[in-house]
Amino acid sequence: MKFNQILIMATLIVGLSSCSVFKKNTNKEHSTTETMQLKGNKWQLIEVDGKTVPAQVNGRVPFLQFEDDRYAANAGCNTLGGAVNITGKNKIKFEQGISTMMACPEFEIEQALSKNIIAVDTYTIEGEVLSLKKGGKTLAKFTLIKAEKGEQALAGTWELDYVSGPRIAFEGLYPNKKPTITFDLTAKKVSGNSSCNNYNGTFKTENNHISFGPLASTKMACEGSGESVYFSTLEKITSFDVNGNTLTLIMGDIAMMRFQKK
Repeated sequence: MKFNQILIMATLIVGLSSCSVFKKNTNKEHSTTETMQLKGNKWQLIEVDGKTVPAQVNGRVPFLQFEDDRYAANAGCNTLGGAVNITGKNKIKFEQGISTMMACPEFEIEQALSKNIIAVDTYTIEGEVLSLKKGGKTLAKFTLIKAEKGEQALAGTWELDYVSGPRIAFEGLYPNKKPTITFDLTAKKVSGNSSCNNYNGTFKTENNHISFGPLASTKMACEGSGESVYFSTLEKITSFDVNGNTLTLIMGDIAMMRFQKK
């Protein structure tokens, strides 16, 4: 009789332990799935500080996206970027990173996003809505962007409207004509105008990574440093992002060049 009681108790303990282990694994799988959903997509900012964000800010779609252990965000003007740490149970921490330094007419939304994103400690995903929170309070909301995949999004002609690096203002670099780039996806070639000379060459892509082959150009004498800045910056590009009618060419996690579709 005593042996039977011990056997029953042992069976109950094993059963309860199995339930506990199973429950933990389920939570882990759920967390992993949400992390993959978070990192594998691009998100459009729709609310920050409890205020609705318009579909476009300064003519651009505000967004947040992740690559490996880093993030990039844009609220319609400058691109913010830095390290991000995502752990179990929907914990997330954005590190204060770097930002481009453009001046834009609408700046309040960018300031609000920049302030709130580094305060976030958790996230939730419900359907196609991502919420970034601190202590249960929602600081910012995003909706899923269903973008074109891979290089197909590059097709067409794009006109440069921002380049990072030079101290000369963009209008000073390109006072008369802005550089353009056209992607021929079938031939894997690019062509365009540097604001002075016509050029052409090749490019390679893998997912959102891109590199440009040697570029050949005509040899007209050009005033200023705009052309040399354009070509030298293209050589440094490692990835791209297409958001609606905006193409951003990126070096590491720094937005180096931005184009608008023509």
